[in-house]
Amino acid sequence: MNMLKCVVVDDEFPAVKLLGDYIVKTPGLELSFKSTSAMEALEYIGQHQVDLLFLDIQMPELTGMELVKIIKHAPIHVIITTAYTEYAIEGYEHDVADYLLKPVTFERFLVSINKVRLRISASRVSLAPDRNPSPAYIFIKTEYRVQKVLLASIQYIEGLGDYITIHTPTGKILSLERMKNMEGMLPSSFLRIHKSYIVNIDQIDFIEKGRIIVNKEYLPVGESFKDKVRLHLGLKN
Repeated sequence: MNMLKCVVVDDEFPAVKLLGDYIVKTPGLELSFKSTSAMEALEYIGQHQVDLLFLDIQMPELTGMELVKIIKHAPIHVIITTAYTEYAIEGYEHDVADYLLKPVTFERFLVSINKVRLRISASRVSLAPDRNPSPAYIFIKTEYRVQKVLLASIQYIEGLGDYITIHTPTGKILSLERMKNMEGMLPSSFLRIHKSYIVNIDQIDFIEKGRIIVNKEYLPVGESFKDKVRLHLGLKN
């Protein structure tokens, strides 16, 4: 597993500590540097390899957006962390990987990490199309641990109230996660067909009478999802 070297910058120490704790307990991440000063972080970034930067917006001396503009040519993925939603549009204009609204939960933190990993995987494929990329994966928080799940192994995902169940050939993985968050962290090879189901398109066996069959399971297509499913799968009306 390639470790992502992470830097956390926030002028509030509790926020720095929280994200630092999240990083430490997440497989594949390494907390390289943390600071309440954007100027200190800028100096560190100039002298060390940094893969992922967690960055607050409103800070003295140098704001988060000013720092983003300074390092825009560096190969660093940026996740904005702030209590103010109005900065979201500006952040995405600078191609930030994600936008975390405080207070940041560990579940939402993992969604951001998975987005970054998918970005990295996609960039490796585009840079080396003649090579077989490493299997893409996501991290899912289960009851007792953070589980690494290969995307190719996922047959479909089922929403069960406040929980989801990830169905794989080797069994089921239960997680306290929202379907909307799952939909956001998955690549285009996954398709939401119902408020309670997301399917791996590569795992579809056939489609019959408004249902999608995956591993002998008949999954309904929701009425409000039918047009989207037809378009995504290239089906005629």
